[in-house]
Amino acid sequence: MTPPSGVVVLTDRLVARGGLARVVAGAVAGGVRWVVLREKDLPRTERAALATDLRAILAEVDGTLIVAGPDPLDGDAVHLPAAGPYPPPPHRLVGRSCHNDTELDRLTTEHYATISPVYHSRTKPGYGPPLGPEGLRKLVDASPVPLLALGGVETPQQVTACVQAGATGVAVLGALMRAKDPAETATILTSAYVEAVTPELTQTRHGGTRSPRAGLRPTVPTQGSSLTARSGHGRPQPQTATKHEEK
Repeated sequence: MTPPSGVVVLTDRLVARGGLARVVAGAVAGGVRWVVLREKDLPRTERAALATDLRAILAEVDGTLIVAGPDPLDGDAVHLPAAGPYPPPPHRLVGRSCHNDTELDRLTTEHYATISPVYHSRTKPGYGPPLGPEGLRKLVDASPVPLLALGGVETPQQVTACVQAGATGVAVLGALMRAKDPAETATILTSAYVEAVTPELTQTRHGGTRSPRAGLRPTVPTQGSSLTARSGHGRPQPQTATKHEEK
């Protein structure tokens, strides 16, 4: 299993507008192919049932559910906190939350990491100070694994800045959980990601010659196409063609 890229959704059922399943379904309709299930306060049985429901939504587009914590809830992808466990469990996909170069240096067999906070976050105020795109770039350069930018990513401009700093994607919570129209918000953010990593799209739309960070290619599907990716760390990124596109 290859690491996540593009726009990755982090769940929070307490702020999900209209319910978590509705938000995730809308995000998937807008191009999202990766979801991290948090909700760690729920009993395992309830959380496992929620994981089953979200996997069913993602299965329609060959998407992947990643579970926060060492228990994959009958899956094979987990996202671990910086505090542990170490060494990571031997699942097919293991991510880690990191915040600085010291935590990145502790990575061993993890496949990717999130780095935060990149911007001020309404979900977790007080964390920081924010790295900003330049701080993100320095940690990308030092990281042994692909990094997802996390924290306060809410606009297309922020997505673009994170990708240009070298992130293989952005992890988004509040902007999608609170969105009136999750599909529209996801479409806007994923389109910004695709444009940032596709020079041809950038040149066509803006008449410029801006190029993304070397080694990055888009993984978010555009209309009528399937795009693949490879990160600057040499790790292959997932195919994101939907089942409808494969037929």
